[in-house]
Amino acid sequence: MKFRMSTIHFVFGTLLALCISSTGDFAIAQEGPIPPFKDNLFSSHATLKSDDGGAYEVIDYNELRDINDRDQEPERRVRGAYVDTSVRRLQENETLTLGNRTVDVTRVGPTSGERFAVIFIHGRGGDRRLGVNDYSFGGNFNRLKNLVGRNGGTYYSVSVRSFDDKGAADVGALLRYAFEQSAGQPVILACASMGGIICQNIVRDKEAVHYLGGMVLLGGPPDPGLATTAFVKLKLPLYFAHGSADSVYKAEDQEKIFRGLRASGYPARFTVFQTGGHGTPIRMVDWRKVLNFVLVAHR
Repeated sequence: MKFRMSTIHFVFGTLLALCISSTGDFAIAQEGPIPPFKDNLFSSHATLKSDDGGAYEVIDYNELRDINDRDQEPERRVRGAYVDTSVRRLQENETLTLGNRTVDVTRVGPTSGERFAVIFIHGRGGDRRLGVNDYSFGGNFNRLKNLVGRNGGTYYSVSVRSFDDKGAADVGALLRYAFEQSAGQPVILACASMGGIICQNIVRDKEAVHYLGGMVLLGGPPDPGLATTAFVKLKLPLYFAHGSADSVYKAEDQEKIFRGLRASGYPARFTVFQTGGHGTPIRMVDWRKVLNFVLVAHR
């Protein structure tokens, strides 16, 4: 299959303009500039509860079905129907020199002129390979790569050297690079697990937040001071995904922060995976829903 960027760019721009000119309600978040890709496999889980106009939802999760039945080898290799590896033709390993910093990334998509960008930050013990693994995590990273690459975007999976100010400075430099390469198109930062510490640093960086189009927190640590940050002051869209049985970071603590933001009408969504553990959001989050929410809500 050929990735015909010129046609995709036109369609993307037209749909995004239509979505932004609409009501912006959460009900349209699944629809938007990113068209379906394997939605019958990744977007068909039952919603057990929904409130706040769809901003908060509880999704059915069952380990026997969503790991054992979905995977050919549980937690190691998903069944082939969930994967399309043709996107690998857009994939390259790179070491970017950004000022006085070097950042190791795997890039999926063009080096410049992209319609949007997604940057994924792994948790403890990971590196850039985690975010581009086609077969682990139920094939969810392969779907993300396809959703971005097929729609004129660029995806970066980053090797984070440390979860501190230095690691955050590396990611901040990458944010600026992605923003400049795309000529100011939305850049979405997604942080998983302990990678959320990087996001907590970025939301307080008054320069870095201006390169952001939105943020995604996947089973990350709660940030009690989030409401006072530079990120929130810009009202950038924020998507939370968490397992209800997460034993590392409690879902209730993260939900409390979400509720505080929503009380002021903030553009945020919260998806809970019922009975899911710490790693469940990486496997189960519906990336098409996430991308469309951020791209539609972004101003």
